[in-house]
Amino acid sequence: MKNQKYLTWLIVPIFVLALFAACMGLFYQFPGNSMTYKTLRGEQVTINMQGLYWFDTVSTAAQMQGNDLITLVVGLPLLAISTLLAFRGSLRGRLLLTGTLGFFLYTYMSMSMLTAYNDLFLVYVVLFGLSLYAFILSMLSFDLNDLPAHFSDKLPRGWIAALMFTVGAFLTLAWLGRIVPPLLTGTTPALDNTTTLVIQAMDLVLIVPLAVLGGILLLKRSAWGYLLSSVFILKSITMGLGVSAMGVNMALRGVPDSIGILIPFLTITALNLIVAFILLRNIKENA
Repeated sequence: MKNQKYLTWLIVPIFVLALFAACMGLFYQFPGNSMTYKTLRGEQVTINMQGLYWFDTVSTAAQMQGNDLITLVVGLPLLAISTLLAFRGSLRGRLLLTGTLGFFLYTYMSMSMLTAYNDLFLVYVVLFGLSLYAFILSMLSFDLNDLPAHFSDKLPRGWIAALMFTVGAFLTLAWLGRIVPPLLTGTTPALDNTTTLVIQAMDLVLIVPLAVLGGILLLKRSAWGYLLSSVFILKSITMGLGVSAMGVNMALRGVPDSIGILIPFLTITALNLIVAFILLRNIKENA
């Protein structure tokens, strides 16, 4: 695999640090009692006051721990398996590795900027940086001139593009529905003790354009379309599982409206799993 040596230097510390961060988030607990707090914008929130996510709200802490769980039981095993397959020359392994690195990039970008400051801040920042450059090197490992020949003509490009457009539209409508009405009324959206809408900005800048551009290029049989759509679908599985775990944990912690978050993302995850199976099945290792 191209860039294999450099990727090894990046992936090994990603694995070790992510394992450490996820275990700390899940198992480093010390007792405390949550308390209500009125933010500078007049919003009543409940501060967690427990464990690593002491200064986060109960809602945010539940989300972070849900993400830690998926990192531990899905993300890290996928990283190990896909790295092994990719380094053996498997195209499926390289696509899976790139999508998995996209999950780590998104996860620790958000944790670096969204999590209330704690003792693992530098760990989040290092993971963000390592994942970013590992993702770039993994993307650069593909030969775009050769890539389309590895995909079967039976690949249902229309269905895959339709799913990508649907996910992009869902995120756009969901987040603009949260952002635009307060702008029109001169109020502030629910920020949950954060200073701004970090996840909404990330999704509208990174995920939605990737879904739309990748889908359009896939319909045109562009090499970039095959690459971007594959990475998007494989990354969306871990993202969907992460958000689903967040929703379950939020419901267990008594956070309102958590079931409303859970249902659409469980559906997205299930559809992405089906499409990912079809996608990987229609890849030819030797073009």
